[in-house]
Formats: sequence, C-alpha cells, structure tokens
Amino acid sequence: MRLLVLGGTEFVGRAVVEAALGRGWDVTVFHRGRHAPVAGVRSLHGDRTAPDGLAALDGTDTWDAVVDTWSAAPRAVRDAARLLRGRAQRYVYVSSRSVYAWAPATGLTEDAPLVEGASADAEQSDYARDKRGGELAATETFGADRSLLVRAGLILGPYENIGRLPWWLNRIARGGPVLAPGPRDLPLQYIDVRDLADWVVGAVERELSGPYNLVSPSGHATMGGLLEACAKVTGADAELRWTDPDVVLGAGIEPWTQLPVWVPPGSDLHAALHSGDVTKALDTGLSCRPVTETVADTWSWLREIGGTAPQRPDRPAVGLDPALEAKVLGLAGGVPDTTP
Repeated sequence: MRLLVLGGTEFVGRAVVEAALGRGWDVTVFHRGRHAPVAGVRSLHGDRTAPDGLAALDGTDTWDAVVDTWSAAPRAVRDAARLLRGRAQRYVYVSSRSVYAWAPATGLTEDAPLVEGASADAEQSDYARDKRGGELAATETFGADRSLLVRAGLILGPYENIGRLPWWLNRIARGGPVLAPGPRDLPLQYIDVRDLADWVVGAVERELSGPYNLVSPSGHATMGGLLEACAKVTGADAELRWTDPDVVLGAGIEPWTQLPVWVPPGSDLHAALHSGDVTKALDTGLSCRPVTETVADTWSWLREIGGTAPQRPDRPAVGLDPALEAKVLGLAGGVPDTTP
C-alpha cells in the first residue's frame, strides 16, 4: 500500500505514519518542515496555506490513500483533495465529533444532525464548522464511496500536543493533595492515538467509506481509573481528593480546560464527549487498549522528552492554577473522598 499523509509529524498524523510503516507500507509525508518526520518515510515540504504551497505534490505520483488531519480553513482540504483526486484512490479525513449539532443526545450515532453553515470553500471560522467543512471538501471531491470521515473524540496517548493527559501526569507527579473531580466512577470515552491509527490503516485496507465515530465505548475507563493509573505510573506521593462536582463548579473551575478530560455528569458536555455510540467502529475492527497502557506509555514518552509536552500554537493551554486548586481543597475541608 502507498500512503500519503498530509502532516504526519505530530500526534495523530505521526501515529498513522508509524502504523502504516509497521505494516510495511510505502509512506510519503507532506509537511512544513517544523518537525522531523518518522524515519523511513519520503518527506515533501510545503505550506498548504501559502500560494503554490502544494507544489511539492504536483507530478505523477499515485497513492492508495491520503490521510488528512487538517483542522483550520476547509478550503485547504478542498485544494488538496482537488489536486489529488486523480492520483489517490481514497481520501481519509480525520474529523471530530464536534461536527454534530449542539446539544447532542446521549448515545448519538453517525446519523445524528450536523452543524449548519459549513462549506468546503470557507475560510477558518469555528472548530465545528471547520471540521464539517473539511468533511464536505473530502466528500464533494472524492465522492461518498471514496472518502472516509473519522469522527474522533477525545484523543490521548504518546505525542499528545494538546496537553490534557500530560497535565494530569505532571500534576500528580508533583505529589501532595490533588483535586480529583468526581465522581470517581464517572464514565469516560476517549481513543488512544495508536488505536485510532491502527483502525485507520485497517479501514484503508478494507476500503471503508463514510462517517465513523472513533472513540472507545463509553465507560472503557472512568475518571478514577485514569487518575489512579497516573498516580501508579508516576510513583508519586499524591493523595487524590475526590471532590463533588458541585464544589468544583461552584469554585468557578471550567470543566474540560482547567480540569482536562473531566466534565460534570448529567451535562450536555458529558453527553457530547463521553456517551456516543461506537458500534459501527467496533464492528469494523476498532480495538481499544486499557487505560493503564495509555497512561504508562504517555508517561514514558514524557520522561524521554524531559517532561514538557509540545503544545499546538492554535490551542489554549490547559490546567488548573495551583492557588485555585489549593483554595478548593480547603473549601472541601480536606476530606479525602466527598463523593459516594
């Protein structure tokens, strides 16, 4: 198999490259040259946002599939797809479950209503419409039968450049009392980036098309399982103080951003992020490794790079200010576990 990855040097793209190389595929990456590509690939340089930025892709090369993880102006996906439609068999666009109309119902499937106002020709606007516009660019150019839309949810694992799991690992590694947002058994839904990549390359081999929600089944892990795995793998002298969601929210703490991964139970955010239906992906080969493996491998990677994870410049930093954490722990009275 011959694969072209647009990007391919960071997080999701890098994991897809490694998965494809692991199967013996011939892999080309097209990127701006800001990060070193994985050894063993053919590397082409260009900036798809610049005039003639796709020039390195002109020519007669052909590929079995293109994988595109773009998350800004949809027109960049449109331009790449149009250039490659005669030289690639399939276009795989790594999208997001954010493309579903708000507020999504619990257990949403791929048939749920989508955001309105998106266009393949649009400039950058908001994340949901940008991703939906990217989907439209892929399907309008390659057709529904030759485009694959990977609607990923929360993505964790090595190479993460958003900062969610790295923040928890580093916070718990510092030790001491840790604000652990409850309840402990809150179900989570996420995908290890390597499991996403394995499914993508398998989907290319099987010539799958159409949209797929790609995350683990809801409850594959819990908030307790995630944070306890962080405590175990770091070996830190940390005390997880499980705190009622009302206390957390009452302190003005923002779910998802200040306390990464966590959103309060019963909220629209929890329905959107942690309760989707993934039957379609499971029926086509999705396999999800245990949270302990994801946490341990991410910690090993963090230690290899000195403890500071890379940060995408287009995403805000995540995490809770230590002073606010201490204040909330004081309000909770220092009770180790305030949730049933």
